Amino acid sequence: MGQSSSLTTAMVAVLLVMMLGSAYSGNFFNEFDLTWGDHRGKIFNGGNMLSLSLDRVSGSGFKSKKEYLFGRIDMQLKLVAGNSAGTVTAYYLSSQGATHDEIDFEFLGNETGKPYVLHTNVFAQGKGNREQQFYLWFDPTKNFHTYSIVWRPQHIIFLVDNLPIRVFNNAEKLSVPFPKNQPMRIYSSLWNADDWATRGGLVKTDWSKAPFTAYYRGFNAAACTVSSGFDPKFKTSLSDSELQTENELNAYGRRRLRWVQKYFMIYNYCSDLKRFPRGFPPECKMSRI
Repeated sequence: MGQSSSLTTAMVAVLLVMMLGSAYSGNFFNEFDLTWGDHRGKIFNGGNMLSLSLDRVSGSGFKSKKEYLFGRIDMQLKLVAGNSAGTVTAYYLSSQGATHDEIDFEFLGNETGKPYVLHTNVFAQGKGNREQQFYLWFDPTKNFHTYSIVWRPQHIIFLVDNLPIRVFNNAEKLSVPFPKNQPMRIYSSLWNADDWATRGGLVKTDWSKAPFTAYYRGFNAAACTVSSGFDPKFKTSLSDSELQTENELNAYGRRRLRWVQKYFMIYNYCSDLKRFPRGFPPECKMSRI
């Protein structure tokens, strides 16, 4: 009876998880819902393109129809051009609730001719404050570029055009929570944050330049999707081979990561002595590559 029950549970879990075997090359009509902003969010070109806009009245946003637990998410974005100061384009994975998990890309706009700031963060069980910020080595408003999140049981990797820029390692052995049990949806939004986004709020949004618009295409998810009743213990027991883990951090990837962090990182919470005068958070011990 016990063995039969275990087999039934495993079979149900298999049915509830659509495994990683093939990537979803997403049509926005099929994969996402426009969630706020009325007409300011648009899906067009047969579902191959999406845009979000911001004006003085409102911003806009969308979320994925599916929830994901581990895998790789790719999205191509072309950010707000011209004077984007005060605006934030957010693209992230998140669960819900006070103890939510979250993996963030946020693009902080700037005055014309000045660089965007790429802000990254990781939340686990409701706690974030793990910020790293970068300048980009290209103009993200001229063309589409690919921003990727690789989420494995052992680490999270942020990539830009397939170059790793940040690694957040699983430090549970140091009693640091890690996102691994809560399925997350993909969210994106374009909104006004001129109280903090550009030079700490010194530069305000120039509404004469509105509407501000960001564009999306090329969504791809090589990831596990889940349905209600999913048992996370089943998923996290799978091996790396079953997760089809690629060697995202081979020797070349590690060199490129060091290059990005040496020349383009502008803030790292793991080196902020003013913020952590009594010692850095324990996961910072595992952040060196």
